[in-house]
Amino acid sequence: QVKLVESGGGLVQAGGSLTLSCAASGRTFENYAMGWFRQAAGKEREFVAVIRWGASSFPRAYADSVQDRFTISRDGAGNTVFLNMNSLKPEDTAVYFCAAGPSDYSTSYYYKQDPYEYWGQGTQVTVSS
Repeated sequence: QVKLVESGGGLVQAGGSLTLSCAASGRTFENYAMGWFRQAAGKEREFVAVIRWGASSFPRAYADSVQDRFTISRDGAGNTVFLNMNSLKPEDTAVYFCAAGPSDYSTSYYYKQDPYEYWGQGTQVTVSS
């Protein structure tokens, strides 16, 4: 009943841009952190970005590998999260997953997969050289 659906993936050349979206449904996502992870072929899933819930702001954090290139955002109700990806590199090629979990912990905890209750099925991003 709770469902997260990613969209927006595709094939782009290095240096290009893509914006991914994640539509969450089945419950309210107020007070939930929304994260993006990615998994390249033959590699483990890794943290990309997270946006926390806040009354006046939504704190964000990024993996070092995407800092200053990717931007995570969410709508006012918290049911949709976006990942704007710029200056894409071939090493960004991966399946990108969105995830949601209670926003009760320190930001660093959301670098791990443990706090996330819900996961989408992923969307493929391929960056050609």
